[in-house]
Amino acid sequence: MTESSSNNDTQNNAMDFASLQAIMTSEDVKCHASEIHGVLTGLVCAGFEFENQGYVTMLHDLFNEGDGFPKAVKKALKQMYSELWTSILDDSYSFNLVLPDDDDSMAERGHGLSMWVQGFNLGFGLEHKDTPVVSAEVKEVLTDFSEIANLSDEMDEDEDTEQAYFEISEYVRISALLCFSELATPPNHENNSADKKIIH
Repeated sequence: MTESSSNNDTQNNAMDFASLQAIMTSEDVKCHASEIHGVLTGLVCAGFEFENQGYVTMLHDLFNEGDGFPKAVKKALKQMYSELWTSILDDSYSFNLVLPDDDDSMAERGHGLSMWVQGFNLGFGLEHKDTPVVSAEVKEVLTDFSEIANLSDEMDEDEDTEQAYFEISEYVRISALLCFSELATPPNHENNSADKKIIH
């Protein structure tokens, strides 16, 4: 990982939760950065193609009543989409959920996680609406995510809650990668042989 940019994310201005939320707030776009990242991840993990730019229109419809996003928001979303693909295809599993920072309160972080899984299931459903999911593992993930989406925002600020939050976050991260490995459509620069390289 030393030669990759993952250690230099802050220097490279990776689109993290605080950055995206600040851009949306300043542009008066009322949505949660974690939910948007969840939707994008759900789309990608359900087979949405890298080359397909239709995700921007989908996000307009979901979060902005069909109106186009301001330029700064659109630019941030495109950066996030690109970084999502880079990290989810990375052999060293650098993919991470975009969630509130560790310095934020447990209530904010718990809310961010529930918004992320809610977004994931929404994005996944949009991409997969015409194709029933046959894999028992993926069905289980979607069911678990629905339950996690309903977690209470009333979270104690203690070590046990923090530990539980990290365990659930990691479960969600690994589960998203599982869905990606089963259903994703990798960028076609390696043609369809890339499908065969995805490890189940």
